[in-house]
Amino acid sequence: MTARIIDGTAIGKQIRAELKAEVEALKAKGVVPGLTVVLVGEDPASQVYVRMKGKAADELGMRSDTIRLPADAAEAELLSLLDGLNANRAVHGILVQLPLPGHMDSSKVLLRMKPEKDVDGFHPVNVGKLVIGDRTGFRPCTPAGVQELLIRSGADPGGKHVVVVGRSLIVGRPVANILMQKAPGANATVTVAHTGTRDLASITRQGEILVVAAGRPEVIRGAMIRPGAVVIDVGVNRVDDPAAEKGYRLVGDVNFAEAVEVASQITPVPGGVGPLTIALLMRNTVQAARQAA
Repeated sequence: MTARIIDGTAIGKQIRAELKAEVEALKAKGVVPGLTVVLVGEDPASQVYVRMKGKAADELGMRSDTIRLPADAAEAELLSLLDGLNANRAVHGILVQLPLPGHMDSSKVLLRMKPEKDVDGFHPVNVGKLVIGDRTGFRPCTPAGVQELLIRSGADPGGKHVVVVGRSLIVGRPVANILMQKAPGANATVTVAHTGTRDLASITRQGEILVVAAGRPEVIRGAMIRPGAVVIDVGVNRVDDPAAEKGYRLVGDVNFAEAVEVASQITPVPGGVGPLTIALLMRNTVQAARQAA
């Protein structure tokens, strides 16, 4: 068996095409969805992510701004900036790019944002809405992207046993909450495991759908996967590779070469979940603009 590759880039383009029509409809009513990204410091990876988010917003015809603060900026300056963005009616979505410098409290920063502008979906109000199934809140972009990948690749989780490896607040727990809800594109039986689970392989082999967000390179091997399972690999890890042009290569949390011989469908790394994260950030911003209007 050789698994079919789930093309996250192509699915991300589908979602953006759908959003473009909605953006045009909002603009016809005088509403231009606006996203402001705040970047503190000079972290190279963060700068790349911010550029990608700005480019995606521009391509959709949205208003996009990036505010850069130096790494030694005072926490009070960032909080004051957020107060201004909260009050700005042209700003529908706010995203503070993580990680923040060590002298800043990310929890305090998150709480300073209005929940209705928290398009990353991590404010406690939005987390609570996710848990109770209230769709007026914003769902975290990567977990929501996992659901979209499943639906659009024909792997509807309804009635299936989904095993999620990872319990983080960013991916593991929210994706479990999304997929267990009694709703279209969900309604699964969900087991949450992690790298501390005793005999992890005995759990992962039960999953008709296996979502891996463990944060460890290639921790899931082919023998740990149920034959014919759908595998969604959320991990992105940089590993040294002297033969590569940059001296490293990107791998997921799943050993792709082994998994592709066992699974029925699988996401690659890169090109799997990543493009959906940005597409769903755009969707959350459009939702914020629609709800504000």
